[in-house]
This record gives sequence, C-alpha cells and structure tokens, in this order.
Amino acid sequence: MVATQPCAIVVLAAGAGTRMKSKTPKTLHSIGGRPLVGHALHAADGLDPVHIVAVVGHQRELVSPAIDAISAELTHEVIQAVQPEQQGTGDAVACGIAAIPEFKGTVIVTNADVPLLRPQTLQDLAASHVEAGNAVTVLSMRQEDPTGYGRIIRTADGQVEAIVEHKDASPQQLLVDEVNSGVFAFDAAVLRHALKELNSDNAQGELYITDVLEIARKEGHKVGAYTAKDPAELAGVNDRAQLASAGRELNRRVVHSAMLAGATIIDPESTWIDVTVTIASDVTIYPGTQLLGTTSIAEDAEVGPDSTLTNMQVGSGAKVVRTHGFDSVIGTNANVGPFTYIRPHTLLGEGAKLGGFVESKNAQIGRGSKVPHLTYIGDATVGEESNIGASSVFVNYDGVNKHHTNIGSHVRTGSDTMFIAPVNVGDGAYSGAGTVIKDDVPAGALVVSGGKQRNIEGWVQKKRPGTPAAEAAARAQENIE
Repeated sequence: MVATQPCAIVVLAAGAGTRMKSKTPKTLHSIGGRPLVGHALHAADGLDPVHIVAVVGHQRELVSPAIDAISAELTHEVIQAVQPEQQGTGDAVACGIAAIPEFKGTVIVTNADVPLLRPQTLQDLAASHVEAGNAVTVLSMRQEDPTGYGRIIRTADGQVEAIVEHKDASPQQLLVDEVNSGVFAFDAAVLRHALKELNSDNAQGELYITDVLEIARKEGHKVGAYTAKDPAELAGVNDRAQLASAGRELNRRVVHSAMLAGATIIDPESTWIDVTVTIASDVTIYPGTQLLGTTSIAEDAEVGPDSTLTNMQVGSGAKVVRTHGFDSVIGTNANVGPFTYIRPHTLLGEGAKLGGFVESKNAQIGRGSKVPHLTYIGDATVGEESNIGASSVFVNYDGVNKHHTNIGSHVRTGSDTMFIAPVNVGDGAYSGAGTVIKDDVPAGALVVSGGKQRNIEGWVQKKRPGTPAAEAAARAQENIE
C-alpha cells in the first residue's frame, strides 16, 4: 500500500520519563547504538515526508542538540517545536502542528519512546488511512495483557468510537484486548480543528490526543483503525527493564538481517551489533562479540570470540581475536590478538600483525610488519616488513608532550627494546635485546646500549643478611664447596 497524499510526521519527545530514574532524558537512552528518539526519527525519515517535527520539552537543553545531530544523518530536516509545559499528548501535538501551519495532507503522530517501529508499518498506516477515506486512523494492536494501555472502543458495526485510557475505563472496557499504540494518522485540517476542542476533564487533568477521535466522529468524520501485524514493534520504553527488552529485540533483528545477508554468526544470542554497523558476506563472527558504532567488517574477515570493536574498519580476510578496538583501521589479511587493545588512530597495514598483550595508539604499522607480543606502541610509524621484539615500549611521553618514533622498513629489534621518542630507526637496522634507543639509528646499523655484564659476588649475603634469598645463596655455596 502507498499513501497518495503529502505526509508530515510529528514525533513526541517532550515527556519527563521519570520511571527511568535517570538524569539522562528518557529519549536519549540508547539501544543498538542509537538513542530512542533517533530510532523514531529514522523511522519517520523512511516515509519521505514533507515535514518531520520533533516536539521537545523536558530537558530540551540536552534533547535538542541530540536531535540536531540526528537530523544531520537523515534525508529530511527535523523541525523542533517546544512544549513549554507538559500538559498531555494533545497539547504536545498542538505544539508540533503549530510548527507547520500551512501543511495540508496526512499528519502521522508517533512517539520517541517506541524504538522498534519500522518505517514500513508507518507507510502501511498512512496508506490505510488514505484508502479508507478516514479523518483519523489509530494504529492499534492486540495484547494478551492490555494493562496500562488505552482501549479501542468500537461500535457494533466495527467503527472506532473512542479510545479510553486505562485509568478512565469501566470494568467492561478493561476487558477489551485491542489497544492504542499511541501512533495515529490524521487529516491535518480535522486535527487542527479538534485540538481546539480538547479539554482536561479526565483522571490526569491533561489534554489527550486520543480524544480527537471522539470529537472527529461526533462531527461526522470517518474514524478507523489499522492493526499492526507485529505488536512487538509498538513496545514502549518507560523504564530500564523495558529498555533492555527493546534492546534485545532490536539486536535480534539486526543479527538476523546480517545472517540473511551472508554473515556466519556462530552464537546469535551472545553477539551484539549496532544498527550503524556494516557487515559484508562471508564474514564469520564468533561468540561474545560486540560490533558497535560505525564499525565495518569486510568479506572473509573473522572477528571474535570475545571482541569489542567500536568505530573500527576491518579489512577483508583479517582475523581479530579477543580484542578491544576503537576508532582505527585493521588492514586486509591482518592478524590481531589475542588480548590486544587498539586505541584510536591505529592503522594496521595489509598482512600486518598486532599480537597478544599488545597495546597500540596513534600508530601506523606498515604492510607485513609485526608487533607480536607484550608491547606498547604509541605515536609511531613503522615501515614495511619490520618486526618489533617482545616486551618493547615506545616511550612517547616526557611528562608534558607526546613525541613520535619512526621505524623504517625491514627493521629487526630485539626483545625489551625501549624507543625514547623522538627518535628515528633507519631501514634494515637491528637492535640487541634490552637496548635503550635514545638517538637516531642509521640504516643497516646494529644498535646496542648495554655494557659488559658485571657480577658482584656475595652482595646478597652482605646487603640482605637473614633474608630467604641470603639463606638460599648460602646453601647453594655450601653445596658447591
């Protein structure tokens, strides 16, 4: 079904969300790497509307900048309307409509705390509304336990007569299992008129948008309902438990889509993927993996187990095992892990390696070069086909400033080498184990810094008498004698 008239969408994001018990506004709590209001605005954007209006109110000094950032991701600008005092959904919609006074067509009203609602469902609602010739269409759903929801009250011939809020419902009305999702389609002109007729004569003392249905019907307009195919889409988020439930359902969708697109996910239940992640075909993801932010995984790559990648780019054929990585690039056929920590601005080249217990930061590591184990490499550039020995440290911080180290191509450095930045090591150079490199090393040179080994015999017994070490040394000497 396709709507045949212009559409505007009003997203209600002004509520306090007190049940979240949080200093963060409810609509800014996130699932799947996107705040709740972000999911609602992305769904709205999918209808190709003439206008998107977000109504803000409570803590708008926090919510408004977030909406501006989300708007930049969309194909349509988000207009913000302010509800100065939260006096109910009817008042919120009135504030939203006031921001688009000249609009004629269908107005969809949805909520910022319904993050699972798909664009297709909104499209179906708009199309049903237009095809039925309705002035008002409510998106309804069937619930086994409708507690807390407004009930859809129908006439004998099946027309929608009214929506009665749970607190205002009679015992007979409470038995109704068709409920209001809080999402509506309105004729813009009918909506504007009905909003002026609302009153706060109800248990909450607020203006209900649901009362528009009864007003429209009494004035001879057609009022209907479109029943959602999947009630799970319309689950609202009002507390932390519901936030977690919505997050699980969203993640199930995302993981399922990745598998249908050709990724092998060994354990879907322990794998978490943000909606902003891209995964190519023939990728393998092992259990306990989290792919977050703008992470992208190219074909034939393997990630996990037990890896968390945030805003990472993983090249084709790369293998990433038990790794935490942020804001960096892992090249084609590179190898990472296990127990590797990749900090921002690491660029690992084609076929290169960051091995076990390696930490990197602001480092460019060339094609085929290896940092195999137990090393910190920061503020450094390494050429091609070089090898950094175990337990090496790039000493980049002098207590005030960070300094850079340059390592050439085909360099071989021994274990426990200290690079005291700023320093340069030329192509093909070698270092001995335990070397402290303070000065530049020419290409092809061997650099060593340790002097001849010196043993001071008897030092322990003399300087540490009575200790277990001194006693063990004495026994050893007696055995030799």
